[in-house]
Amino acid sequence: MSFLDYEHARPWAKAIKTAVLAKQMPPWFADPHYGHFSNAPKLTDADVNTIVAWVDNGAKEGNPSDAPAPATFTEGWQIGKPDYIIEMPNAFPVPAIGTIDYQYILIPTAFKEDRYIQMAEARPGNKALVHHIIAFIREPGNPWMKDAQPGVPYVPKRDGKSDGGAGIGDSLAGYAPGMTPQVLQPGQAKLLKAGSDIILQMHYTANGTAGTDRSRVGVVFAKEPPKERVLTLAAGTAAFAIPPGDADYKVDAKLTLQHDAMLVNLLPHMHFRGKSFEYRAVYPTGEKEVLLSVPHYDFNWQLTYYEAQQKLLPKGTVIECTAHFDNSANNKFNPDPTKEVLYGEQTWEEMMFGFFDVAVPMDISPMELLRPKKAVAQKAAPQTGAGL
Repeated sequence: MSFLDYEHARPWAKAIKTAVLAKQMPPWFADPHYGHFSNAPKLTDADVNTIVAWVDNGAKEGNPSDAPAPATFTEGWQIGKPDYIIEMPNAFPVPAIGTIDYQYILIPTAFKEDRYIQMAEARPGNKALVHHIIAFIREPGNPWMKDAQPGVPYVPKRDGKSDGGAGIGDSLAGYAPGMTPQVLQPGQAKLLKAGSDIILQMHYTANGTAGTDRSRVGVVFAKEPPKERVLTLAAGTAAFAIPPGDADYKVDAKLTLQHDAMLVNLLPHMHFRGKSFEYRAVYPTGEKEVLLSVPHYDFNWQLTYYEAQQKLLPKGTVIECTAHFDNSANNKFNPDPTKEVLYGEQTWEEMMFGFFDVAVPMDISPMELLRPKKAVAQKAAPQTGAGL
């Protein structure tokens, strides 16, 4: 529903009261005992009391002259007018029924020099059919998706080779329920090297009505050369099998940082059976700290938690993630509690990824950040992104 003006908001008055009293709105799932986040939405007790009193007194319209200026959007872009737009060259036809494999769309860029991106926003062309978008950066020389042709939807081979379902390279932008555009601090940016390609990972879901989609990504360039590049990493695993009826199945994953890095944000990701998620940092000293705890995960609101003060993760820090899944009949979102659930791309399957962004010096690559020097010398390709 829309709340842009009184006429659209008024029919939902009772639902608004219920949601704010239950603290379902604004949506926020971080345990307040751990971490401090700059984007935490909050209604004070006075705010809640004002809303409740408004509803209880008939939800009357106030004096229009006291209303704030209406929100404005530049052609719908939350980041304002983009400096550059990356768009699917052709519309993709989505059938009315059936399961649709992830589609990968290769879009070359025309940049002859490195560009630095401070804001990026992925926008679906058809929200009714687009489940998620991830825009990956494929740097020159990276063999990932080597068989894909520009603009032609591509489905990777299922043979475990380098063009498999997980992205190899940095992530530029993403879209999923509840996600907001990425806006980086001054002095930090995503690096788009000259000659890089953008690969859109498109997840479409049939809804009974056939349609088409032509999604795009808008970017705003940094106004001055940044000092740090921001990389998207993930601690995750596909090695799990959730038993039928299990209400609290535990899955762990971790990774080790090979260089100092500043923690920018955290984005936990599971599917319908996701129950809770926790990030921990184990520092080289042995000290352990809970970075984020989400005791009640909600697949419908995939929030990114931005650090209020970016946190130093020294070289050798281990990021540990623990997820719990509810595959029981008590989970109202569970597609089928009688089935064992494995890793998979579709929402009735499951994923376990603890995404997080870090800022590092401009000369540090994803490979150097994730692989020990010996592995870097062997040109081991890191996986820094995955499907939602």
